[in-house]
Amino acid sequence: MKCEVQLEDLSGRKSRIVELERNGGGWRVHLDGQPIEADAVEIAPYTFSILLNGRSYEIRVTPAPDGKLKLQTGTHEFTAEVIDPRSWSGRRHGHVEAEGRQQIVAPMPGKVVRLLVKAGDRVEAGQGLFVVEAMKMQNEIRSPKSGTVERVLAKEGQAVNAGEVLAWVE
Repeated sequence: MKCEVQLEDLSGRKSRIVELERNGGGWRVHLDGQPIEADAVEIAPYTFSILLNGRSYEIRVTPAPDGKLKLQTGTHEFTAEVIDPRSWSGRRHGHVEAEGRQQIVAPMPGKVVRLLVKAGDRVEAGQGLFVVEAMKMQNEIRSPKSGTVERVLAKEGQAVNAGEVLAWVE
């Protein structure tokens, strides 16, 4: 999985490319094309102990309503936005909203930890529908279009497989 992460702090904004690849029971990580040794463990809700190239960091992650993440480590605070590579083309050429009835699928195996909508709810394109926890990270699954949630197939606490249909938006 390859994604762009935009980081912003008082010194300015940086864009980094992060690539994660399964390696047995762990992960192989490349940052801007360079391999790094990395390991992460959630030690408390929204708090992670991270090892990067032998250095230890404790990072507190706070999701913001705009979909960005507030990261705090020691006295440093950052805002991070993870850009899904599937949306890169849309970001470069203007926003394109899906048309017609859309099925909402789990992008990865994980567990549904929060339902943000129910059948019959009106949603806007980009609005969060579910929160799926995978690899100790919580990922918000968003609506590809404005419309009405026709049917919700997932329940809180349910394990899901990649590609499993979670809901339909009409």
